Amino acid sequence: MFSEMSITIARARDTCAAVAFLFNRTMLQRLFERIESKTDELVALTRELIRFPTVNPPGDAYLPCAEHVGRRLAARGFTVEYLRAEGTPGDTDRYPRWNVIARIEGSRPGPCVHFNSHIDVVEAGSGWSVDPFEGTVRDGRVYGRGACDMKGGLAASIIATEAYIETFPDFSGAIEISGTADEESGGFGGVAWLAGRGYFSPPRVDHVIIPEPLNKDRICLGHRGVWWGEIETKGRIAHGSMPFLGDCAVRHMGAVIEAFERELFPALQPRRTTHPVVPEGAKRSTMNINAIHGGQSDDWTGLPAPNVPDSCRMVIDRRFIPEESLEGVKAEIGAILERLKASRPGFDYSVSDIMAFEPTLTKRDAPVVTAVAEGIRSLFGREPDYILSPGTYDQKHVARIGKLYDCIAYGPGILDLAHQPDEWVGIDDMVDSAKVMALAINRLLTGKALR
Repeated sequence: MFSEMSITIARARDTCAAVAFLFNRTMLQRLFERIESKTDELVALTRELIRFPTVNPPGDAYLPCAEHVGRRLAARGFTVEYLRAEGTPGDTDRYPRWNVIARIEGSRPGPCVHFNSHIDVVEAGSGWSVDPFEGTVRDGRVYGRGACDMKGGLAASIIATEAYIETFPDFSGAIEISGTADEESGGFGGVAWLAGRGYFSPPRVDHVIIPEPLNKDRICLGHRGVWWGEIETKGRIAHGSMPFLGDCAVRHMGAVIEAFERELFPALQPRRTTHPVVPEGAKRSTMNINAIHGGQSDDWTGLPAPNVPDSCRMVIDRRFIPEESLEGVKAEIGAILERLKASRPGFDYSVSDIMAFEPTLTKRDAPVVTAVAEGIRSLFGREPDYILSPGTYDQKHVARIGKLYDCIAYGPGILDLAHQPDEWVGIDDMVDSAKVMALAINRLLTGKALR
């Protein structure tokens, strides 16, 4: 008798498991079909966002772009806030730093998943074969400045969220979507400012996904460190016909460049990280000379006056690997400058910080990593690649200021296309990324995977 009862119970359990499997499979299909049915919407939304020329600097068209996102989400039940980061670098009445955050609450309490995208883009530059702010569709791609970095990612996160809510209207927890300012110039008028006011901290937010263009089958755990510094060499002004009465600051800066070429760049070349930074060249420590300004400014018309420059400034962009420290990076450059001061007559200098951030790295077993990895496995049938970005993005502010460490970058687009002419994002890639994002939402809100 007990044996027959055990068999009956086992069969009942098998039946329940089978029903649960079929239900999950059905809901997964519905979710994917819902996203696929929104492909035209996804393309249209990406084009609409590209048409806002949110170029930074100076910070054009932030508010109309933010309002476009906000209006769409408000019509779908989200509570929307527009927040100006007054007093942050670049914020003026002409170029205000506007951000949008939209939130929708589920039917029951639970965790909050936040998708954060920056709405600013870099200048278009030259070399385009299409209008950079038209959103041209061609050969399965959407072209335009910001297409992959990262208005395609923003659009994909919006479509993923809408499809999830439509498929699971009785969901628990909360979902947020933000469009933030100034990521391209450091994020101080966007995520940094918001994080300082609790918008990226528990208990408001538990998990953050940033849809940067790092390929649809890769999870970006963090990024290299960065130090932007300004070096000024100092001289003495004099008449240009009698340079021997002055001291040319530009020549002193030339000595700095020569010392960097002789000492610093060869020292950086062999330093390689063991972490999975992409692309391959970014596994090394690097430095870019971002700008040099010496002598008279160029904010005038006419002919220059004959002066010996008494100041020359160089902006450096030093990217360092996790095995290095910010303190060591600064000390290395300081030592070169001190050697020049000791050996070169009249050499004097100053160094100031523009911005500095240590490398950021989320653990591979963090909940948001697990959730996105499951989505990639489910959709593509393979393991994701785990990578680190060569450049920083707003994850640094979520971790440093918000003290929220369950944050990654995941989104459609090819990183190498960012900031290039004829930048594009693939339509199929956006659809696939939206599916992975929707699966991640479900995993993080329910604790279960759809299979």
